[in-house]
Amino acid sequence: MNANTGRLALKKQKTAPRRMNSQKLAPYLFIMPFIVSFLLFFSYPLIHAVIMSFQQVLPGDVKFIGLANYRKLWNSDFYQALWNNSRYVFWTVLVLIPLPLTLAALLNSSIMRAKNFFRASLFIPALTSIVVAGIIFRLIFSELDGAIMNSFISLFGLSSQKWLLSPSLSMFALVVLATWRWAGINMLYFLSALQGIPRELYESADMDGAGTLSKFFKITIPLLKPITIYVFTITIYGGYAMFTESFMLWGSRGSPQNIGLTMVGYIYQQGFQYFDLGFGSTIGITLLGITLVVSVIQLNLLGFFKKED
Repeated sequence: MNANTGRLALKKQKTAPRRMNSQKLAPYLFIMPFIVSFLLFFSYPLIHAVIMSFQQVLPGDVKFIGLANYRKLWNSDFYQALWNNSRYVFWTVLVLIPLPLTLAALLNSSIMRAKNFFRASLFIPALTSIVVAGIIFRLIFSELDGAIMNSFISLFGLSSQKWLLSPSLSMFALVVLATWRWAGINMLYFLSALQGIPRELYESADMDGAGTLSKFFKITIPLLKPITIYVFTITIYGGYAMFTESFMLWGSRGSPQNIGLTMVGYIYQQGFQYFDLGFGSTIGITLLGITLVVSVIQLNLLGFFKKED
């Protein structure tokens, strides 16, 4: 019996370290797919783009030129693209946060009827190809008198407009397209957060005599802060990364006087139309820096970095 007991104890001592090692190794195995994909599809391209930004990369000609690309960057086309993107970000943030929040609050209300129908109807645009949507919106905002938007404003006695030839009207068209496409997705984010708020809080507020608006601004809005920060961040990122919508409205030839030129469109123009990949990489790295700075400022203003007591 003593010999058997000794053998069992020895086996336990040998297997215990193996189990401990497997428990330590398991988390790394689970996150390994993310690490590999992050290194291959983000880190390596980013490092390579940084290197290329200091190079002249033309067909059959690659050489280091130092900061020449960054000195070349500050031109009227770059300023126009940055201005267009910044305006687009401003208007999409102004629309794609309060509007989806209001829709989510209505769909979360007990008095709302046909909730599933409205949820599906508002989410369907997100499933539509942006290429198809861009072609349709280009027809909607056509300068022809029979175009849908011109026919609509004619009902109010207004004359036909050249929507995609005016800086202000073209921005309106882009924001309408963004609202149609992304309002349903943001609404679902807010709706999922609303359904996570305990009903007891609203019941307690009702007992204290709080009204609907008071409950919305004193209970709902504060508890939605995390998801609001998230929606704010992805809206800013999506605004500066916007390309397909502009490309589909104006085509590969570009917009008149660059009224629809975006930062990513500028990258596409320089890197793939003019075959200057080095300068295109410079624009991309600059766009990444601008997006990071704007996002950090926005997160700081919303209190993301503040430590809670």
